[in-house]
Amino acid sequence: MPRSAEVSRKTKETDISVSVHVDGTGKSDISTGVGFFDHMLDQLSRHSLIDMTVRAKGDLHIDDHHTVEDTGIAIGQALSKALGERRGIMRYASIDLAMDETMTKAAVDLSGRPFLVYAVDPISEWIGTFDPQLAEEFWKGFVDGAHVTMHLRSISGKNGHHVIEASFKGVARALRDAVKVEGDSVPSTKGTLSS
Repeated sequence: MPRSAEVSRKTKETDISVSVHVDGTGKSDISTGVGFFDHMLDQLSRHSLIDMTVRAKGDLHIDDHHTVEDTGIAIGQALSKALGERRGIMRYASIDLAMDETMTKAAVDLSGRPFLVYAVDPISEWIGTFDPQLAEEFWKGFVDGAHVTMHLRSISGKNGHHVIEASFKGVARALRDAVKVEGDSVPSTKGTLSS
């Protein structure tokens, strides 16, 4: 059975539609109106091998916050829906990822329980028009929507673009392993990974 899902999320602040195909090739079609964020979502798709289509319209006349956060929620919900009862998945994965001067550690547990530890210093510089503090808001939304535990830590880095990009690539590579199917039972002594 294909591990694919579509999710729509509409509020007074945003109108978002997301589709994911977990067993994909990393093909993405992203349009959020936030250029750097589109670039990060492309990295998430490409390096996780999860095909992803994202269309987001938000109140960008105010700022990017609602669009970024709500997109995280919608992508997380789509991933959770596509994984279903999470039968046979590896569940756990982590990686130390190097990108130029930056080193990031990302670890995920597709546990059915949302929890985020975010220790990424955004280097307090804007990346074009993107506020790097919004990366944490994206991951909070993603973790809540996907019902996963995630630890994301920046070990080193000087360039804000590199630090944020390495974190997206690190999570992508960890997800790539965690969603792999290695059996047919639910990887939990509880017998369920449902939220």
